Amino acid sequence: MRLRLGINTGFAVNRFPEPEDWIKIVSDIGLGYVQFTADMLNPSLPEGIVKSYIKRINDNCKKHGVKIEHTFTGAFTRVNHFAHPDASVRNYWVSWFERFAGISAKLGATSMGSHFGIYSAQDIKRRREEVFSNVIKCWHKTAEYATKAGLKYIAWEPMSIPREFGETLKETARIQEAVNHGIAIPMKLCLDVGHGYIYGSKKDNDPYEWLRVFGADAPFVHIKQQLPGSSAHWPFTAENNNKGTIKADKVIEALESSGSKDLLLLFEFGFREREPFESNVLNDLKESVAYWREYVSD
Repeated sequence: MRLRLGINTGFAVNRFPEPEDWIKIVSDIGLGYVQFTADMLNPSLPEGIVKSYIKRINDNCKKHGVKIEHTFTGAFTRVNHFAHPDASVRNYWVSWFERFAGISAKLGATSMGSHFGIYSAQDIKRRREEVFSNVIKCWHKTAEYATKAGLKYIAWEPMSIPREFGETLKETARIQEAVNHGIAIPMKLCLDVGHGYIYGSKKDNDPYEWLRVFGADAPFVHIKQQLPGSSAHWPFTAENNNKGTIKADKVIEALESSGSKDLLLLFEFGFREREPFESNVLNDLKESVAYWREYVSD
């Protein structure tokens, strides 16, 4: 199994917004792969700004030997999108993802992704299957745009409550089968070791079981340190590793048993905008890389 180590740009949002800064940081901490989030360059920005940033990002990636392999939505684009009750809003998001597909391709990515959608509190009770059907249709339209842009696949991330889709192993399998029926390009999974449904089965709350079951259909996995039942988005520092549940060797063992052949492990950290977290960002990134470099060389 080929394993590589990279990072999601969530750490940089509003902290290191300029490509010259965040790309150099990725290189300086010893990483060469990035999952670029839309929060760093929202497709709704004016075309001139988008073009300028694409050039700056590509120039700096080339300069520092960093590759953007995938793109994804982020914390600030964690919205209902394709599950919104209003059709006009859903249509806006289809257009938004069409632009995001174009940006992704121009950044050299092979895929783009997001959460599947988010039900409103009313819709999940009143018209769950109708909304689910709408979401499928929107993803199929998005896949057509992604194909035209030159992407090889799209991806979605199972979440931790029914309202956000994919909270259990069984439900994720059901969604995967439904969305991939008749789609233009494959829709794969972005797994997350911090997700799981607290009211689900023991297996639904075992991050290693998710890796074993779905690892072969997940080109990338979000990794972070956490405590049971919480997605803390902690870095892999010695202090966090002593009390956290995510162990590098167990992650790799689970992925190997899944039949995965080529997979990118992506740090997805959430650094609080408070001290001492703010001042420790760069040191915590370096320590996290050092921990994982004992297991992943690329």
